[in-house]
Amino acid sequence: MAISPDFSYVAKLMADSSRAAMLEALLGLDGLPANELARKADVTLQTASSHLSKMVEGKLIRVEKHGRHRYYSLANTDVAKAIETLIVIAPPVRIRSLKDSSRAEKIKIARTCYDHLAGRLGVKLTEAFIVKGYMIEEEDNFSVTEEGETFFRDFGIDLDTLRNKRRHFARKCLDWSERRYHLAGSLGHAVLLKLLELNWIEKLPDRAVKITIEGKEKLYNILGIEM
Repeated sequence: MAISPDFSYVAKLMADSSRAAMLEALLGLDGLPANELARKADVTLQTASSHLSKMVEGKLIRVEKHGRHRYYSLANTDVAKAIETLIVIAPPVRIRSLKDSSRAEKIKIARTCYDHLAGRLGVKLTEAFIVKGYMIEEEDNFSVTEEGETFFRDFGIDLDTLRNKRRHFARKCLDWSERRYHLAGSLGHAVLLKLLELNWIEKLPDRAVKITIEGKEKLYNILGIEM
């Protein structure tokens, strides 16, 4: 008799292609309504609602009411991490059109990965923190150095508050498109929010992120990042 949790239940929930498309869409920073998720999965609203109910019951996603509308999001960072890991080992998608090619390139340059920054920009940003001596790599996480404590404080990020959150502080996340690590955890989330606040980056549809003209200049001048 099995004594460990039955992960086949979760695997079956994720295995349906329509539900998988919805889960990938929810790797973005914001929750989405059912009609938008139906469009992402290319199914009817009725079919999407059925899939969403099953995933809420299975605790893969959660739903919040805002007025007359319902918005769905991933249940927690553990679900996001599981999806990220599956994407890393999944075969590459076939590009069938110029539109698909353009979208794929935008996603590879910069995107949100649940609540942190990924893609080429996410990896370059993480590597710049290491080269500058602000972080060092450990087995599964990054550690902030004394120089990093000063840098992030001056950058407007409260590390003490982040360390007190009930989640990983500076987790290593393997980037599926770059095949190198980017920064996740509460620190990765704080960095993403700060870059958005400073208008160095802007959110685009389908989880893509645009680097602004000011952002390119600041990232190069402060961290030596060329994009």
